Amino acid sequence: MRKIVLASASPRRAELLRQTGIKFEVEPAANEEAPFKTGDPHEYARSLSLSKAREVGARHNDALVIAADTFGMLDGRFIGKPRTPAGAVKILESMSGKRHTVISGFTVLDSRSGDYVSRSVETGVYFRKLSRGEVEAYVTTGEPLDKAGAYAIQGKGAALVERIEGDYYNVVGLPLAALAEALKEFGVDTPSLLSLPPRER
Repeated sequence: MRKIVLASASPRRAELLRQTGIKFEVEPAANEEAPFKTGDPHEYARSLSLSKAREVGARHNDALVIAADTFGMLDGRFIGKPRTPAGAVKILESMSGKRHTVISGFTVLDSRSGDYVSRSVETGVYFRKLSRGEVEAYVTTGEPLDKAGAYAIQGKGAALVERIEGDYYNVVGLPLAALAEALKEFGVDTPSLLSLPPRER
């Protein structure tokens, strides 16, 4: 099997990719992300992932590079990662009792040929109505910092979520079903995904 490189420093993405059963190396991209302002958020997500994949791919003669970027959208506004606890409180309170979307763009790049596939996946997430005390208590755990949307659905942040529409793994940071389809186009099978219960796909 060809070398596969995950161009991400996210431990969550690495853990999800391990579920596919493929072997890979981790080599994060170093490029800075330009903030989203206007336009199509899906196109923005795909372009970010492609930029990261190309940066890492330039260091390899013959590898498949996987890159991804995840962020939230609320009422047409971009939701990034909070830099401070106060920023996390502000983000979480704005999402309380509302539906937001989580968009992940990902790219699979063949560094040998330059061929690539870039796709994006959107999941709707409904937060229950949160009190100020609940928000502050969650923020004091430290989990919201450096998380897209200021929460981790796979962690303590699960208690904030009423329900979702779409791919759960997309909210964590890597839409496994869509990624598996893209990898097939490069001759890479992910048989381990077939053993997951349907509710976990």
